[in-house]
Amino acid sequence: MRGVIFDGEAPRFVTDLEVRAPGPGEVLVGIRAAGLCHSDVSVVDGTIPFPVPVVLGHEGAGVVEAVGEGVSHVVPGDHVALSTLANCGACAECDRGRPTMCRKAIGMPGRPFRRGDTRLYSFASNSAFAERTVVKAVQAVKIPVGLPMASAALLGCGVLTGVGAVLNRARVGHGESVVVIGAGGIGLNVLQGARIAGASTIVAVDANPAKEAVARQFGATHFVDASAPGGTVAAVRDILPTGADHTFECVGSARLIRQAVDLLDRHGQAVLLGVPPADAEASFLVSSMYLDKAILGCRYGSSRPQRDIALYAELYRAGRLLLDELVTRTYPVEDFAKAAADAAEGRLARGVLIF
Repeated sequence: MRGVIFDGEAPRFVTDLEVRAPGPGEVLVGIRAAGLCHSDVSVVDGTIPFPVPVVLGHEGAGVVEAVGEGVSHVVPGDHVALSTLANCGACAECDRGRPTMCRKAIGMPGRPFRRGDTRLYSFASNSAFAERTVVKAVQAVKIPVGLPMASAALLGCGVLTGVGAVLNRARVGHGESVVVIGAGGIGLNVLQGARIAGASTIVAVDANPAKEAVARQFGATHFVDASAPGGTVAAVRDILPTGADHTFECVGSARLIRQAVDLLDRHGQAVLLGVPPADAEASFLVSSMYLDKAILGCRYGSSRPQRDIALYAELYRAGRLLLDELVTRTYPVEDFAKAAADAAEGRLARGVLIF
């Protein structure tokens, strides 16, 4: 079968992948669409350390082909969106409704794929850049049949992370102010999460002024060109003189993390979503924190995928959540290199690989 792998040197499109049958508590899914997320590129450039060889992809949707023993919530033929969260469902964190903190959900990648005599790892317990993949049952979330696969694919990462950061982690309230640094795939979902939450002032910040139109489409009430003279902080302060209730750093830059903290009002909170290098350090003025400010990490939108993906699918059907508009372009999986190049040039909100 077809897929995109990374062997430690370069990503490669291959046609000779095999995947094992699902075991107990697992689901075999035929992938129809998979979003190209920055995290996939981060594996290739080393920002996210991961063992190789690995089948890439972690944002996908498809059709259930087979289920293992004990799986009852989905059956062959069901349409599903895949989460990257292979949580165990039984530990203390899962029991508290915090599956993103499950200690068994990260750091123990399986190897369900084979290429000749070589076994390959599954990225994020998902590997959506393969024609078929095996996931834990908890990762397969049933979605309405009428939801377009290219749009549904984005539910499992970009939407969960961005919208979830607003609704689950920051818990933005009606009438509050929000600044979103970075209007890429995650940032756009933060913007629409803020809109859904009822924020009154939503400021998008990006160094590419061409992103203003799409930022406003997703919910921004104001746009700040970070490349313009005068500085971002001053421009945002013109809009929010005392600072923002919530800031979201969606780029993964230590400098911008500091900026997110500096833009806070009293009682404000900065939420970190971008992924900098693993050894990156950021600084801030400790004295500023005594105004009840907070810096919050956020893993995967603090989401509960079985609940949240179903909720976001319903918000989409009600016209409140934008999904189709996130898909800038679709590509045959064979054109992965072209999709990656377009993403690197900032030409995409999301590129989606089609099988």
